[in-house]
Amino acid sequence: MLEPAEQYKKYRSYSYLEAGVDYPDIPMAKEVDRVPRYAGLALSEEQKKRTETLLRDNVVISLHDHPSVFPEDLDRDMRAYIRTGRELTGYDGLARSGLTAVFDNVMDGTCTISSEGGWKWVDVLHDLGMRMSDLAHQDYIVKGESLKDIRTAHAEGRMALVFGLEAATMIENEVDRLDILYGFGVRQIGIAYSEANSLGSGLKERGDGGLTYFGETAVNRMNKLGMAIDISHSGDVTSMDVIKHSKKPIFMTHCGSREVWPTNRMKPDALIKAMAERGGVIGLEAAPHTTLSKAHPAHSLESVMDHFTHLVDVVGIEHVAFGPDTLFGDHVGLHDAFSANLSISQAHGHVEYEKQPYVDGLENPAECFYNIIGWLVSNGYSDDEITAVVGGNIVRVLEEVWI
Repeated sequence: MLEPAEQYKKYRSYSYLEAGVDYPDIPMAKEVDRVPRYAGLALSEEQKKRTETLLRDNVVISLHDHPSVFPEDLDRDMRAYIRTGRELTGYDGLARSGLTAVFDNVMDGTCTISSEGGWKWVDVLHDLGMRMSDLAHQDYIVKGESLKDIRTAHAEGRMALVFGLEAATMIENEVDRLDILYGFGVRQIGIAYSEANSLGSGLKERGDGGLTYFGETAVNRMNKLGMAIDISHSGDVTSMDVIKHSKKPIFMTHCGSREVWPTNRMKPDALIKAMAERGGVIGLEAAPHTTLSKAHPAHSLESVMDHFTHLVDVVGIEHVAFGPDTLFGDHVGLHDAFSANLSISQAHGHVEYEKQPYVDGLENPAECFYNIIGWLVSNGYSDDEITAVVGGNIVRVLEEVWI
């Protein structure tokens, strides 16, 4: 974790309003040092300096995160927090991350105003609009809609926030809604979030019917708009159909290898290879109890890097990146609170794992990429290899996908 960026002027989310008057004053989790800092890296002073230089001097992109702050007491305050319709952005934590850009997935199918799950069109527009209003009142984070925005943010010492959605469920059967989302600034979207929708099947369904005819129409429109496509939560058959049908490379923004950890939440290597053969990139996941490994069943940075080393061997380093899928707050507690809306139990099946209170070394967006780069430095990767996996590979795909 770095010192706060010079361009960050201490703005706090929605501070132009009055907590307790304009919205409920809910105690929020700490953005920095909520849990002990990772002690698993034994970097020399030279390695620390190299890690910081690589983080500061290069375009570093998180392909998938939720850089929002959640309530300190989830059991007491989470429902009230959702009903405010205002997700607080963790500006202070992000300013210490070293990131140039973060793909912020503002909706994941769980935290909606009108229901306790699902994807409502009005909720999505409300969430996007609220977040954009907050962004408009500060000047450290810029709205990232193009590679020019990302490169300009890097040159100016700022951060670009790219809006994404984990599924296209809310478009229902109206393909023009993709154009509306694009107009709002959405530049990346998933096909399905675990449950099936009008485009295709999610990974927790008993059966997978593949990409529907409407799904093909939607993929065509995403290609034409210049909207990056994600299949992280889609079923295997649907995922392969998307890879074959899309005219542009696609992302698996946040997952890992099923050969390393045999659960449905991971992707089989054959599918990852097919994606890579079409030019795509996989972002390695670090949400609690996902990218585990037999060598490191207690989820940590080391577990995630077991997936990294395996996939570098399988598809080559040019097709691997990182989408940690972290947030500011108790991620494990959040999973427990919304277990019915998530694919965790179905995805794990009968595979046993050691439940952890947090993912050591990848607990929140502030610390992830310092620790990832530090691990890569300490394990002998070159500067070119490191800059590729923490940003360069994503930029290469976006040069082809974004128009």
